[in-house]
Amino acid sequence: AGEIRKLRLQAQYTLQEGYTTPEGERVRAIRYVADFAYERATAPDVTGEVHWLPVVEDVKSKATKTETYKIKAKLLKERFGLTITEV
Repeated sequence: AGEIRKLRLQAQYTLQEGYTTPEGERVRAIRYVADFAYERATAPDVTGEVHWLPVVEDVKSKATKTETYKIKAKLLKERFGLTITEV
C-alpha cells in the first residue's frame, strides 16, 4: 500500500566499533540486531511532500527485555537517534 519502504529483517547497527587495546587484545564491536527496520511515510506537509521516517521494531517479552537490551537501546538512541518500537 506504500505505507512503508526499505523493509529489512534482522537489521544490524554497530553501537561501538571493535578495537585493539595497547596490549594487543582485540575487543569485538558491540552490535544491536533489530527484528525489523523500515521507513514509514508521514502525512504530506504543507507543500504536499511526503517524508520517510526510520522505524526500528523489536518483538519483546518480559524475558527478552534484559539489562543488555536496555543498554543497547540507549546506545542506539544516542548514536543513531533511533528509538526502538517494542511490539
